[in-house]
Amino acid sequence: MPKSVKNYIKDLITIAAPIIMGNLGFILIGVGDVLVAGRHSTDTFAAISIAAAIVNCIMTIAIGLTSSISPLLSNYRGQNKPIKRYFYPSIRFAGFLAIVSGIAILAFVPLISKMGFEQKLVTPIQQYMIISAFSTFGGSLHHSMKEFLQAFEIVMFPNLLTIFCVFLNLGLNILFVFGWGPIPSMGAVGLALASLFVRYFMGFSLLIYCKITMRVNNYHEKGYYMALFKLGLPISLAILVEFVAFNSIAIFMGRVSGVYAAAQNLVCTLTTVSFMVPFAISNAIAVKVGYSNGAENYYDMKKYSLIGTLMSLIFMVCSSIVFLAFPRQIVGIFTKDAELLKIAIPVMFILALFQIFDGLQISFSGICKGVKKTNIVLFANFIAYWIVSIPVGYTLAFKFGLMLTGFWIGLVFASMVLCTTMLILLRKHFNKKLLVNNT
Repeated sequence: MPKSVKNYIKDLITIAAPIIMGNLGFILIGVGDVLVAGRHSTDTFAAISIAAAIVNCIMTIAIGLTSSISPLLSNYRGQNKPIKRYFYPSIRFAGFLAIVSGIAILAFVPLISKMGFEQKLVTPIQQYMIISAFSTFGGSLHHSMKEFLQAFEIVMFPNLLTIFCVFLNLGLNILFVFGWGPIPSMGAVGLALASLFVRYFMGFSLLIYCKITMRVNNYHEKGYYMALFKLGLPISLAILVEFVAFNSIAIFMGRVSGVYAAAQNLVCTLTTVSFMVPFAISNAIAVKVGYSNGAENYYDMKKYSLIGTLMSLIFMVCSSIVFLAFPRQIVGIFTKDAELLKIAIPVMFILALFQIFDGLQISFSGICKGVKKTNIVLFANFIAYWIVSIPVGYTLAFKFGLMLTGFWIGLVFASMVLCTTMLILLRKHFNKKLLVNNT
């Protein structure tokens, strides 16, 4: 007997609600960095904005590849395959990616002095990046363990842990950035040290949790790594395309003035806070669609896709209304700097429109992960961000003098193209699946 719409919504919320809570925690960790950096100085804010943009671009490959763990194992679970055996292979996979990411970050450090940033920002940017390079294993371990647990639909503990780390990170930020007693004020270095400690704490906490709650054995299967690369490489490249597009804006504008990089970081922080809900729903879609795909239940697969996408869209429309109604008040939470306010507030009105399409595209991305068609995400992201967003945004910013506002107009056009492209390709895939299933 087919499920009711209420039951599909319940299934998705059961997974998504704890992930929303965890995503809120993860984003609030970033918000804590922004708040403390902004209170310390505009230079500190600008330095970590540029450094984090570069580090995030490099770490994107590892994040995208480990993001394949959950949808792949969900498909295996739908096929009734034992998946606890993939615990240690997942750790080895994360460790390899962490080493590569760390080396890449360190290799980039000498280039900072040649990229045209304000001289006063060069040293703190380099210091932040060096410390971040040694935190990659903690971050990769945490993400891989969270994905492993998510494949079992175990989402409560990992996300409660993230909420706890919001307060841990904020406390360490304040302690290391401003100093206390024998601990000196360390500015951007303090923010990097706090992040390093928190990432390792989160990674090893989930590792210990898995060891305690699950019977896991060492297992070797080269086919698992190949499957992760096959599914995850398009995801990671798609995330890289998107991350580089967003973070290149901070780098382009940072060369004009550090305050523009700070404004970009602030606006991205705001959109990321609201993005946590559709992102969580997207993870739930990937798990449920992945399970249905593995079980060859194409009716449920389509229902989870449609209902999950509608849930994301409704939330993002509400978020857009809030951004339109209270732009000055929202930006004012993070800074009182008059120049920052002048730059960021006009972008808020464009951001409100961007939110709606952003909610749609991440839902479509979750569907693609579930059906193991991640090449769709890569193709659509490349077209949207590098054929549309960057050329349009750069032209509007520098040729027409719109600066940061111009780049965000380019991002709105990109999000429209992204949604349209993914929708066309997904409809084609589902129609083919349903045709095969009915014959």
